[in-house]
Amino acid sequence: MPKTYRRIVLASRPIGEPKAENFRLEEVPMPEPGEGQVLLKNIWLSLDPYMRGRMSEGPSYAAPVQIGEVMQAGTVSEVVESKFAGLKPGDVVLSYCGWQEAAVAPGNQLMKLENWAAPVSTALGVLGMPGQTAYFGLLHLGQPKPGETVVVAAASGAVGSVVGQLAKIKGCRAVGIAGGPEKCAFVKNELGFDECVDHRSPTFREDLKAACPKGIDVYFENVGGPVFDAVLPLLNPFARVPVCGTISGYNATSLPEGPDRTGLLLRNILTKRLMFRGFIVSDFASQYPEFYKEMPGWVKEGRIKYREDIAQGIENTVSAFQGMLKGKNFGKQLVKLQ
Repeated sequence: MPKTYRRIVLASRPIGEPKAENFRLEEVPMPEPGEGQVLLKNIWLSLDPYMRGRMSEGPSYAAPVQIGEVMQAGTVSEVVESKFAGLKPGDVVLSYCGWQEAAVAPGNQLMKLENWAAPVSTALGVLGMPGQTAYFGLLHLGQPKPGETVVVAAASGAVGSVVGQLAKIKGCRAVGIAGGPEKCAFVKNELGFDECVDHRSPTFREDLKAACPKGIDVYFENVGGPVFDAVLPLLNPFARVPVCGTISGYNATSLPEGPDRTGLLLRNILTKRLMFRGFIVSDFASQYPEFYKEMPGWVKEGRIKYREDIAQGIENTVSAFQGMLKGKNFGKQLVKLQ
């Protein structure tokens, strides 16, 4: 193990789109584990849209990252040195070490990845937080019924891709929304959605309506903005809308231009008796065993497929994160650190 490692800290709070100068790459001495702790070499680093909110100081469901602190993130790591009875050097664990190449962590807060059903990187994707988000958001909040139409935005991404495949498993018509012909082709031809509509197309609204001839019963919201504007008039009475994210507005510094559409939204909620429910995956922490009972089997059987977009090296973390916020990633965004 080297005597130093690299990490990325938040140097300043972004205004609008995160810029390179908002972060600082540091080289620091390797830490030593204390009693009950382990020294970890991080192998995989997860990049997720929620991290943009953690860079801001405003109120949210979690405390912001402080200036000078390591950016937080899920990681897959190898135990290098252990002072915790339950782990030994060489063990691979799911951790939460953030944007850095190494870390010390309490052993009792780590999940050992043994007899894993797929490559260990999936512990950060389809078999990790994004997969859990899709599973609980769709099945527990969306409550899809056979024959219904389920629409999901960002359908080629880590969460959206799983949502549509779960909808198919439950006997629904799955319609994806993605950016560009290549992503739409992947969603339909590789993931097995019934249709996928390109939100960048000038005929997006018409295309979405044609793809949903019976309207929309469940809309899994990941994007917001103009995509939601096109979805709203197609929602059927008693439609369910799990709100997972609104990535189109994460870099916004002011309200969008144009008329105030709050009245239109509220009128639709009232007259169609719509159910909107925002959620965070940790809301379902007590039910994670249900996820691990079902999802690994579906992945192993090929009923749930996944794609990973991999950046190499911690020095490319910031650019990969910037690209993800603009939809440049194709699948679950990861950084391979080792």
